[in-house]
Amino acid sequence: MSVLDSLRPREYVTSIYHIHLERLWQEGIRGIITDLDNTLVEWNSPIATEKLVAWLQEVQKMGFHICILSNNDALRVMSFARPLNIPALHKARKPRKRSFYTALSLLETQPEETAMIGDQLFTDILGGNRMGLYTILVEPVHPHEFIGTRFVRRIERRILEGQRPSEGEAWYDSYAPLGVAKEGEEFHS
Repeated sequence: MSVLDSLRPREYVTSIYHIHLERLWQEGIRGIITDLDNTLVEWNSPIATEKLVAWLQEVQKMGFHICILSNNDALRVMSFARPLNIPALHKARKPRKRSFYTALSLLETQPEETAMIGDQLFTDILGGNRMGLYTILVEPVHPHEFIGTRFVRRIERRILEGQRPSEGEAWYDSYAPLGVAKEGEEFHS
């Protein structure tokens, strides 16, 4: 796998709400590892929105096991995850593999039946690809970010040039060629 291949997501969507959950289930995905900040909610947002709570409930109702995997600190991650009753790992040091192994153990899934959802190429997608997970890149929820992330975003923009999905659409890699959502459509079960 080349360096650029290791940064290439299998799927690229504008938000978690545009992930085709039914298609993932049909493809054999049973576990979802997800980043927190700017993937599920704005960076350092203390609570889940009603829309996110509904999405998480739908994910679990479909039978998916879900785990939050974040590089943020324990207080931030656990205070967000506990009210949702979702397992979470903090200070994950993504893209290192150790935290991904721990998440897989919590989910009781194998890499080939697990998706990684995140907003950053160099942590979420690289880490997920190194583990053999089905990687899904989402656009950041909000432009406000940790200062270190802002620098990395400039590099990501160069790598992703010409690949960004239009609002409400999904982009799939050639080895995952399935349809796209129409503008404004959100995938649901």
